[in-house]
Amino acid sequence: MKTYDKIKTLDELELIISELKKNGKAVVLCHGVFDLLHPGHIKHFEAAKNEGDILVVTLTQDQYVGKGPGRPVFNQRLRAETMAEIECVDYVAINQWPTATETLKKLKPDVYAKGSDYADRSQDLTGEIHNEEEAVKEGGGRIHFTDEISFSSTELLNVHFSVYHREANEFLKNFRKSYSVDRIISMMKDLKNLKVLVVGDPIIDEYHYCHPMGKAWKETVITTRYINRESFAGGVLATANHIAGFCDRVDLVACLGNENTQEEFIRDRLKPNITPKFFYRDDAPTVTKRRYVDPAFLSKMFEVCFLNTRTPPPEVTEEVCQYLSGVCADYDLVLASDFGNGFIGSEIVEVLCQKSKFLAVNTQTNSANTGFNLITKYPKAQYVCIDEPEIRLALSDKYGSLEDMMIKIAGRMECDRITVTRGHNGSLGYEPDQGFVEVPVLSKEIVDRIGAGDAYLAITSACVAAGYPMDMVGFVGNAVGALAVRIVCNRDSVEPVPLYKFITALLK
Repeated sequence: MKTYDKIKTLDELELIISELKKNGKAVVLCHGVFDLLHPGHIKHFEAAKNEGDILVVTLTQDQYVGKGPGRPVFNQRLRAETMAEIECVDYVAINQWPTATETLKKLKPDVYAKGSDYADRSQDLTGEIHNEEEAVKEGGGRIHFTDEISFSSTELLNVHFSVYHREANEFLKNFRKSYSVDRIISMMKDLKNLKVLVVGDPIIDEYHYCHPMGKAWKETVITTRYINRESFAGGVLATANHIAGFCDRVDLVACLGNENTQEEFIRDRLKPNITPKFFYRDDAPTVTKRRYVDPAFLSKMFEVCFLNTRTPPPEVTEEVCQYLSGVCADYDLVLASDFGNGFIGSEIVEVLCQKSKFLAVNTQTNSANTGFNLITKYPKAQYVCIDEPEIRLALSDKYGSLEDMMIKIAGRMECDRITVTRGHNGSLGYEPDQGFVEVPVLSKEIVDRIGAGDAYLAITSACVAAGYPMDMVGFVGNAVGALAVRIVCNRDSVEPVPLYKFITALLK
């Protein structure tokens, strides 16, 4: 059979396999990314073929390759064509779904062949091997683990291909000497026992997708054609959703506006393990940021904000302070995600600083609060996570040494640990024992920056509260950031399994 003729759609394969089985042929299926073919793959395919008569290989679609930015190195078309060149492979198809489970139900092979590294179910990060085994058994087949020589495609790519940029490669080379994949993932899984309270401003992010048409004929204005809209749970809601993927108990304190609470939308988009405590103010809507976006490159053209940046009425603030005074000490981590939209005033700041056992803080500047929502409004915190422009603004120092500024903030806020995020320049962490720890960005692939800082804040705060060293915190934070900038706004959270798979790819 010619190479091109081996490549089929799943629908075509379903009919072909059905006929083959009617004719008494045993069909074996292998599934994977197969980004870089090596001798271990060939041995695996040959051993799999020995379990039947016909060997079918299905490939993970590019969009579902969960090994982080930069992967796959070779796109699905090239991977399929390369696979079809292998003599023992009879048919090749590109999978439609993120995992092989639905494919196994559709194709019903007699044998599903996996490598020996999957035989130990505890080492499967996704937990999908159980679902795949059930699916193949439902179709009358069995699972088989080949026991051939094996290599890691990811390790080979890391060593011999420039998957990551020079600074990242150098950092990872040194980082691997101190940390293994198993150690990092074990530390991340241990975060589940932290009790977390997240406090801050809820924001509804709206993307109104529009196609620019050009300047209006008679007015000095750019006209656009409306396409559709999408709404996201942003601000403290996004922060809570990110951390809730890693910590089993997450409680949320936020203030909604009675002019348009959007409470049903908010509750519907919070993860099930988040317990919210909402307060309400009559003089404002729930903060909504409506952005008009060109969908081609997610370019933001214009923004309209619905908000009241004044602090809530005194009776609301008093109610919040009384509640926080009674509960803050119950948590391992209190995380203040302060967007400066009016909710967290000086009274709430005082309670958070006095009553929390461990307080992590981020403050953000926006067009409505420039110069009025500085990190220095907090007299103390155990962890500060802030970007470089914010810390420079807080200290009125545009060009000075970033390290000097971090030490000043640490002293002023009685804060032992600080992270400054620096966009494409990575992050800089500080703690007295390790000193300064610089971590480069781990990917330069960007879809949308909005929400990435919330993901970084959420997960690094949990790591710092757990007592993890700052080099590990910076590595995990930048891995989280690399995944977050590939998510449109706050459409999804950074979840443990994709993060663990990316960490595995980075450290092999």
